[in-house]
Amino acid sequence: MSGEFVVSLAEQGIFTILMVAGPILILALVVGLLVSIFQATTQIQEQTLAFIPKIVAVLLGIVIFGPWMLATMVEFATNLFENMNQFVG
Repeated sequence: MSGEFVVSLAEQGIFTILMVAGPILILALVVGLLVSIFQATTQIQEQTLAFIPKIVAVLLGIVIFGPWMLATMVEFATNLFENMNQFVG
């Protein structure tokens, strides 16, 4: 197994992680930003106010994006197992 192959495999893994986690992280970021804007305009400075909307948004995001996320992870794992002979040899 050459160095280029290891780097390529690591690149595919990182890309898959970013693709799977990206939509949920962006959703949490947007909800957090909206709650922060709401807190700034109403001058409510409660630190725990942002947690519940973020948790609900992430759970809804997992329900919506879950099948696609699972399919992406299964595709990556299947690709790894199908090419296992290249890793060992």
